[in-house]
Amino acid sequence: MKTQQYFRPTKAMIDLQAIQQNIKNLKKFIRPNVQIIAVVKANAYGHGDVAVAQAALEAGATILAVATPDEALHIRAHFEEPDILILGASPVSFAPIAAQQRIMLTVYASEWVQQAAPLLAKEAEPLQLHIKVDSGMGRIGIRSEQDLLALYQTIESIDNVELNGIFTHFATADEKDTTYFDEQVQFFESCLAVMPKKPLLVHASNTAASLVKDSNLQYDAVRYGISMYGLSPSSYVESILPFALQPAFSLESELVHVKEIKKGESVGYGATYVAPSNMWIGTIPIGYADGVIRKLGGQEVLIDGQRMPIVGRICMDQCMVALPKAYAIGEKVTLIGQQGQNRISIDEWATKLETINYEIPCIITARVPRIYF
Repeated sequence: MKTQQYFRPTKAMIDLQAIQQNIKNLKKFIRPNVQIIAVVKANAYGHGDVAVAQAALEAGATILAVATPDEALHIRAHFEEPDILILGASPVSFAPIAAQQRIMLTVYASEWVQQAAPLLAKEAEPLQLHIKVDSGMGRIGIRSEQDLLALYQTIESIDNVELNGIFTHFATADEKDTTYFDEQVQFFESCLAVMPKKPLLVHASNTAASLVKDSNLQYDAVRYGISMYGLSPSSYVESILPFALQPAFSLESELVHVKEIKKGESVGYGATYVAPSNMWIGTIPIGYADGVIRKLGGQEVLIDGQRMPIVGRICMDQCMVALPKAYAIGEKVTLIGQQGQNRISIDEWATKLETINYEIPCIITARVPRIYF
């Protein structure tokens, strides 16, 4: 296989061993025989779905979860054997393709199953379905025991569809206050109680619930998302983690230009940064087209193990940084990750951008190659 060659020094480094260790640690922590569903949606949270899926399966995950039909087909093209579950909505037209490709679909309406039935009549294998229960997240899912029974009976009455699983998603599993979480658990349990027969896979625990909630909520499988990548779902969960998480994502580049500017000279669009004294400026070939959005102006990077601030407005393809001295062209720049004794974390970026850590690797665009080690 031909190795891709990259000429720009900007790249995201993905530590697959860290991902595998996070899975192995979870496997030791959860009950025996509970399966791990590796969530590789959104290009594996920006880490690269194919490489992460391979690492996850090798480490003990048995099912791969994605959000969309297109993501599922991309995964299936690279992996023939493992089960794949689409967590989001799928159009009825995708049903026969899902059956052919052995992709499990999420359903939450009898009408969808009825519309899909004629499309599946000639398929050799039945379509595997997971019922989604909306226990309080407010996205997709059945919202009453009556609707659940109606959907269950519809699935049972139609040939070439099989009920393989039922699941829900917790909205506040990463918070200390369990009031709303407990209400969701109660509703989901009531739904399970009215089912004439439970399907093969009952799953409810997301990352946070898997790590810090009652082990009885692990059911038959847990869905491992953000912490598979070494990131904590919240500061509360981080404070009580049962094992240390190993971050897998780092972002680096290098200096492509270094110059001295005089006091009063400006840097960047709009001339918003004016040198307070004679100083050195370095240029890094990464910008908002790569996911380093303009709101990250002022964020520090690591050069020579030291923190140095981005100055001026971040450009589409480049940004500038204030240097304490003249560094050589090619000097390594770490935007996320470890350099010497210093670390810039994804959580630091999330705080700067007033968002959550989930969003950070997802916004690093496809123009930035993912390099695996």
